[in-house]
Amino acid sequence: MRIREGFKLRKVCGADVVIAIGVEHVDFSKIINLNGSAAWLWRQVEGRDFDADVLTALLMEEYEVDEPTARRDVAELLDDWRSANLVM
Repeated sequence: MRIREGFKLRKVCGADVVIAIGVEHVDFSKIINLNGSAAWLWRQVEGRDFDADVLTALLMEEYEVDEPTARRDVAELLDDWRSANLVM
């Protein structure tokens, strides 16, 4: 999967927020705010293919987290990204 074209991660008032670039993506009914680890993962895979295994490995390398916890967190993150239509 990849992060969908037209979405960029930006700092807004100190928060990591995903914004839509281009009129066809604009939906002002919701703001997508990422916590620190989710924003870090976004930056690591932006512009390249990835899957749950890649995100899990990255999370385990950067943070002191065991594999079951990393996999659970990645599954939740990907569910959120899919429901927000951020990945394809």
